[in-house]
Amino acid sequence: MRGAHEAVEGTIDPLGMAAPIVHAQLAWASHPQELAEHMLDLSADLWELQMHSLHRMLGLPHPDPIQPHPDDTRFADPWWSEVATWDIAKQWYLAITHHVQDMLYATPGLDSKERRRAAFWWRKWLNAMAPTNFLLTNPVAIRKAIESNGDSLRQGFINMLADVEAGSVRMTNPDDFQVGVNLATTPGAVVFRNRLLEVIHYEPTRDRVHAEPVVIITPWINKFYVLDLNEKKSMVRYLRDQGLDVFITSWKNPDASMRDTTFDDYLVDGVHAIVETARGLSGADKVHAVGYCIGGTALTMYMAWANRHFDAGSVPVRDFSLFTTLVDFHKPGDIEVFVDEASIRFLESGMARKGFLDGKEMASSFRLLRSNSLIWHYVVHGWLYGETPPPFDVLYWNMDTTRMPYAMHAWYLRELYLSNNLVRKDALEVAGEKLDLARITQPLYAVTAVDDHIAPWKQCYKVNNHVTGDKRFVLSSSGHILGIVNPPVDPPKRQYWVADAHRSDRPEVWRANAQEHRGSWWTDWMAWLKPRCGPLVAARPTVSEQYPGHAEAPGTYVLEP
Repeated sequence: MRGAHEAVEGTIDPLGMAAPIVHAQLAWASHPQELAEHMLDLSADLWELQMHSLHRMLGLPHPDPIQPHPDDTRFADPWWSEVATWDIAKQWYLAITHHVQDMLYATPGLDSKERRRAAFWWRKWLNAMAPTNFLLTNPVAIRKAIESNGDSLRQGFINMLADVEAGSVRMTNPDDFQVGVNLATTPGAVVFRNRLLEVIHYEPTRDRVHAEPVVIITPWINKFYVLDLNEKKSMVRYLRDQGLDVFITSWKNPDASMRDTTFDDYLVDGVHAIVETARGLSGADKVHAVGYCIGGTALTMYMAWANRHFDAGSVPVRDFSLFTTLVDFHKPGDIEVFVDEASIRFLESGMARKGFLDGKEMASSFRLLRSNSLIWHYVVHGWLYGETPPPFDVLYWNMDTTRMPYAMHAWYLRELYLSNNLVRKDALEVAGEKLDLARITQPLYAVTAVDDHIAPWKQCYKVNNHVTGDKRFVLSSSGHILGIVNPPVDPPKRQYWVADAHRSDRPEVWRANAQEHRGSWWTDWMAWLKPRCGPLVAARPTVSEQYPGHAEAPGTYVLEP
């Protein structure tokens, strides 16, 4: 019976949008006492809201009974508070929204995952129905239309047509940026290329560099240049200026011909390939590896693989650094709403037909996680206000999507997100070796971000509970991107918390002992990393006879649509 139920849900509701909400309604119906208690709370709040509405209609001052969340900027314009009609509309919308969400999170008789899924999809619908999203219920849009004699509506219609043609709501004008011209401009050369990646070696900025190079494993769900946006934001430039010899991965954007590419290929022909390229060109015995997001997950898997594949003294990586990286996928953040058997089967069927997962599908899913700030904000400002989005390099990079090969991505979703096998000893076999994170003894520097909704910091912390080497852990302010793309500036814009981590610690224990610092964690990372990278030696040429330049940086793979 359960199998038939799941089969029907998987066919009719593959992403689990309706089923959790139906389950929540049935759960409340079967718990009348709890429902009555919540209805009493709702009645009390509605009575207060009615009194507020009466006062405002009579022109009398009255404090708002419900305040928007601090990060909710939809009602920031003074008209939403100063004009009684719009204030009443705002208050009733917030009251309904908050009560529905609170009840879904408190649904009796449902497990926590089901409650989160129900609340997530209801929140998406409530966000879409916000009065700010419609012309006749948005006083700012009406005011702008009157002040501009309708020109804001004309320009908004043009913006809407352009978004429809582009197939998504644009967050910035793509014509403002060009990779290799005003993005990813750090000088260097592609010194290795295979069917999966190009390895870029950057020109040094100092006459002498540390003997052992740094290799950066970027995520293949985005293009590499988030770490080389421009001169002020580029981590690559910063590392070069610190006297480090830098190599980075630029992954091939897969098409249907790569449908059978596996994760084994990504580990051997990707991660291991850049490690061996950096060792070969530099002549160093070991490298210092850095992994970002799922690039960090792949690097962690490589470390477990290498510690079994090589003798103890022959592992080619001396230490590794992870940025916003999950290895324990038990609670992978908001993305969990898309991770169940039915959803993965749905994704697999689409990938099987095309041979890949389209990058726009993945980008849409991530934007849906923060629909107010990443979707409706741009609909309102672009379509209703007629505004042109300002140039923003991070948002352009976010729109520059990539694809996932079918075999690799299906395996990744099932083995890591669905089964969480990476943290189970010898449960995964990759490239001929069983993986056990406890075999990783090399020192670790791990960075997370306090507002990261893609890789929650407490879940990222759990890497410390599995690897056995010395560990230093950092919690940066901001989110998944700006918590990492966080160069030192004066005066400091952000802060971070840092302390050594121990295998037995819980994240709350670590947090209580961590020290807060103003500024960028990059300086702390350099104090940790540079002394480990060997003595200073004469800077090496960017290319060599064994590793000739195939193209100038940023290479050719990054330019592929």
